[in-house]
Amino acid sequence: MRNARRFHFALLCLVAVVLGWSGWRPYDRFTWWLEVAPGLVGILVLLTTYRRFQFTSLVYTLIALHICVLCVGGHYTYARVPAFDWLRPIFGWQRNEYDRFGHFLQGFVPAIIARELFLRLNILAQEKWLPFLVLSICLAISASYELLEWLAATMSGTAANDFIGSQGDVWDTQADMLMALIGAVCALVFFSHLHNRALRKLERVEGAAP
Repeated sequence: MRNARRFHFALLCLVAVVLGWSGWRPYDRFTWWLEVAPGLVGILVLLTTYRRFQFTSLVYTLIALHICVLCVGGHYTYARVPAFDWLRPIFGWQRNEYDRFGHFLQGFVPAIIARELFLRLNILAQEKWLPFLVLSICLAISASYELLEWLAATMSGTAANDFIGSQGDVWDTQADMLMALIGAVCALVFFSHLHNRALRKLERVEGAAP
């Protein structure tokens, strides 16, 4: 358990460094706040609940990765991330696809979080409903985020263009939700076994603790 806590602290330090870099002279301060706000709220929630409930290290790693992705998008804006501009001619992309990558993680990471909560809190009497409910939660999160983008655009006008990051794609909202769904499906298909191992390891550690 002590080693796990050290690892979690190291992840927190890493996120703090990336957050500090991200907040140093971003492309647009208003967009930066909009992009990193979910990560800041997530950090606050995890810190306040850490003593009562600790996730597996796998979940904390994925959350740290997701927050770092938000920080990079906040610093450059999603349409201007240099690495994905460099990849555009290689893959023949018509736009900077960092936004799609972010929405993929928006489905992938919450899927593992929701799966862990369902399993560890014994919420379901029949686990066969787990994939359906996890996918439903991820789609709901994605839809809520798209509604938030619409609200930001309505309230601030053109100031929220970089936050929305549609890059002229009229189907951007639907594509973002599709990427979140694909991310959630990939998490369940490819990471469920790894997640089960992490859960069993956590159970052994908690069972051996005095």
